[in-house]
Amino acid sequence: MKLPVLDKNFYPMIKALNDFDAEVKKSGKPVAVTLVAERSGGYNYVYKYDALADGINDALNFRVAERLAKTILWVVGGFKISVAGSKSIYEYLKKAYTMEGLRAFDVEFMSGVYERPFEVEWLEENEIPEQKNASIRVGGYLDGCRIGFDAGGSDRKVSAVINGEVVYSEEVVWNPKTTEDPTYHYNEILTAMKTAASKMPTVDTIGVSSAGVYVDNKIMVASLFIKVDKKQYGDYVKNMYINVAKEMSKEYGKEIPLEVANDGDVTALAGAIDLNDNGVLGIAMGTSEAVGYISMNGGINGWLSELAFAPVDFNEGAMQDEWSGDFGVGCKYFSQDAVIKLAEAGGHKFADGLTPAQKLKEVQAMMENGDALAAQIYEDIGVYLAHTIPFYAKFYDIKHMLLLGRVMGGKGGDIILVTCKKVLAEEYPQFAGLDIGLPDETNRRVGQSIAAASLPASK
Repeated sequence: MKLPVLDKNFYPMIKALNDFDAEVKKSGKPVAVTLVAERSGGYNYVYKYDALADGINDALNFRVAERLAKTILWVVGGFKISVAGSKSIYEYLKKAYTMEGLRAFDVEFMSGVYERPFEVEWLEENEIPEQKNASIRVGGYLDGCRIGFDAGGSDRKVSAVINGEVVYSEEVVWNPKTTEDPTYHYNEILTAMKTAASKMPTVDTIGVSSAGVYVDNKIMVASLFIKVDKKQYGDYVKNMYINVAKEMSKEYGKEIPLEVANDGDVTALAGAIDLNDNGVLGIAMGTSEAVGYISMNGGINGWLSELAFAPVDFNEGAMQDEWSGDFGVGCKYFSQDAVIKLAEAGGHKFADGLTPAQKLKEVQAMMENGDALAAQIYEDIGVYLAHTIPFYAKFYDIKHMLLLGRVMGGKGGDIILVTCKKVLAEEYPQFAGLDIGLPDETNRRVGQSIAAASLPASK
């Protein structure tokens, strides 16, 4: 198996699951297990697999179950996980998914998103439900004068779009994740909107692409506000985009439609618009990993697709994510943190006081100057991605994959793509024909804000 040179302990989830399947078959005593994630609207996701019988290797059995439950939860979202087939796996997950358990972060996050307590429940075989999916049309509207805003963790981007033509785009560095006062966020967002508006005769719609989870344009959970006191400013933060749109509406004397979407879904939408096709999985590698999906029938399926928190590496000694407290999750493999991690593993020393964005720029400058370590960093990320695509494909029906974000900028992004395709063809030939691509250099940086402009239907 081809491994990253700077991270030889990487143990891809797909390899871990294949090894586990071999262990189960070897045992001769498979136990059929079903995991069900339930979310709002009666929608659910049903995942079936074979596990080991009790007593054969309980530690491995429980860890695989926990990694699968974790993945399903962050792929589709949910306020409940139901388990059938193994009472011991059920008991393990029930204990893990409490505020005192291993997955306390997940419990708190999902409870906040769905505004109800998180549950793990037992299902008898005759109670296992049929899967119920959703597919909602969003985006692709180009008429009129539109603002598209993309709230990144290191920079904010905005575009002014008139009847599908981009008349203005800008990218401005900001520091939302280190700022405690949410009026900073509000004023920065409003300034971006007004700047774009000044380039057009009027404003007909506002579309927003932003990391996090959104319900009815409300900010339910977002890392941009990680330093903000939730108890003091909860409602102010939750309604921030709504209130910015109201202020813009007041200025123009008309109601301006607003649509807020997860930045990952907007990444996928950008790809679907560019390709004029569906079945697009979009991955934006920036401050974190943002993922979105446009289904085979051209809709979004209401899933969270927060793969920044889904496991990528089964290695128990993998790097820890500071926010969720988990190990080996996507945000440390497909983001600027991955670049920094691999640079330091290769012996590179960054100056004290640099931000992650500045460290990324330093490595990008090394890459432009032909530095061998920088090239190896990007090759290793390409290896990470090649081993992760087959795992993601267990949950998403992928026809096209689009790669965006700061990490994909410059020569490094090209190396990631070439390496990924090469390793994918060698290690997983069934995916050799998968269409994986990059937008042009301009769209790599501001493509999401342009796609965001197409989100709302005009009045």
